[in-house]
Amino acid sequence: MQIERLVRMIFYIVSHKQVTAKELAEYFNVSTRTIYRDITTLTLSGIPIMSKKGSGGGISLMDGYALNKSFLTSEEQVQVYQGLQILQASNYPDADQALNKIGALFDHPLSEDWLEVDFSYWGSKDDEKITIAELRRAITQKYVLTFEYFNSELQHSIRTVDPLRLIFKSHAWYIVGYCHRNQAIRVFRLSRMKRINVMNETFERTLPKDYSLDESAYTMVFTTFKLRFSPEMAFRLFDEFHEHQVEQNPDGTFLVTVEYPLNEWTYHRLLSFGPYMEILEPEEARKELKRRALNIVEKYD
Repeated sequence: MQIERLVRMIFYIVSHKQVTAKELAEYFNVSTRTIYRDITTLTLSGIPIMSKKGSGGGISLMDGYALNKSFLTSEEQVQVYQGLQILQASNYPDADQALNKIGALFDHPLSEDWLEVDFSYWGSKDDEKITIAELRRAITQKYVLTFEYFNSELQHSIRTVDPLRLIFKSHAWYIVGYCHRNQAIRVFRLSRMKRINVMNETFERTLPKDYSLDESAYTMVFTTFKLRFSPEMAFRLFDEFHEHQVEQNPDGTFLVTVEYPLNEWTYHRLLSFGPYMEILEPEEARKELKRRALNIVEKYD
């Protein structure tokens, strides 16, 4: 599209100071006639393009020009700038340099830090932390990962994985990758991955184009749970459940309808609500949680 090429052309000229029409035509894979038309369009829109003929000549921007004078709105500048700040907070490679360049281009001072992205859990040691930059390197440059993993059944294992994608879904980060142990595509919750190492070994595998994250749960059987919560749990309900799953009763309690598998993860999660939650359905889960609660009581007799 022309508008995309025009934006890219401006940044190309800014970064190269001075270029020729032939160079731009080769870079954007268009004719020199198209480049001259684009230059005319930019000039008419207020971009001060300078053109010098002869030896040592070329196309450049007027010295000291900043994009905010005519090309991007204030809101668009903020969006670009904040996007780079998010990368900076994630320790993305060279984000500081890019942020300073864009800041100068937009006549922005480097604003206060307002965001930090840290994948480690609370209380973790510095050597247990992994940044988005390391994960990006492993995924884009195809380096194998090794890590210790605790699944939803609380089983511990050592995994070797070809990382294919980093995903944020339902308040959590996940790595989608080919698991050497299972010889299949698997999804790993980042908070359960410990002692992550980026290996020197590389791989060639890619994620199938038709892959869907929702397909990863195909082996799991889900059951509808109806849960009643005391008002004291309101702060957690809206952190951990979707709004459409929560209904407030006339007596101030809350009814939550949610799909869960009947497994260890579910029972441990529900027990974390203590006496402020009651399973109404299914009966099987109600009896199992009661059995587990009685086991806890016996430990204190």
